[in-house]
Amino acid sequence: MEVGEIEPDERMLERLAGVQRKLAGRLRTVKLDLNGVKTVGAVDVSYRGNRARAAFVLCSSPECRPLLQEVTVTDVAFPYVPTFFFLRETKPVIMAVLRAGKKPDILLVGGHGRAHPRGYGLASHVGLVLGVPTVGVARRLLRGTPEGSFKKVGRVYVSEGNLIDLDSAVRIVEMTLDGGCPKPLKLADRLSKRWEDG
Repeated sequence: MEVGEIEPDERMLERLAGVQRKLAGRLRTVKLDLNGVKTVGAVDVSYRGNRARAAFVLCSSPECRPLLQEVTVTDVAFPYVPTFFFLRETKPVIMAVLRAGKKPDILLVGGHGRAHPRGYGLASHVGLVLGVPTVGVARRLLRGTPEGSFKKVGRVYVSEGNLIDLDSAVRIVEMTLDGGCPKPLKLADRLSKRWEDG
């Protein structure tokens, strides 16, 4: 536990789990026409102590050419707790996307969407807050993830976040795949880890 972080107890986590289940009911599944997608964004976060560095990268579609990038560094108040990742990562993610000043047509999020024991991961929450189609892209599954809520594409597990269906989410990841991982997310991951840049 880092200085300044909240220390959640069991009762707090039970209440937060209830909030997740309730918010999961507000998610919308939408089949997208990917021909109309002109930009794909990606966001990822790295940590040093209780500091988070979030990187947002916007790429053209279907060429996957980088158009802009934005980085934000901020304190985080919630520790890493499995299945409650959205409480730690939402703030830096939203800050990075909004500071860029341009929302993507689809946003790839380094985390889970509906592939979550309560059907509501980081990608779901980010999509609900920003009102953009989001795709959860993760390197491993959580224990208790429902069957049929994800598909493995390359080296990653893909799930719908919000305002997209699983088929559309899989297709956009396949379109941007580079070495087993979507290129925009690889760029965001590298950028988030460049702490020497400030």
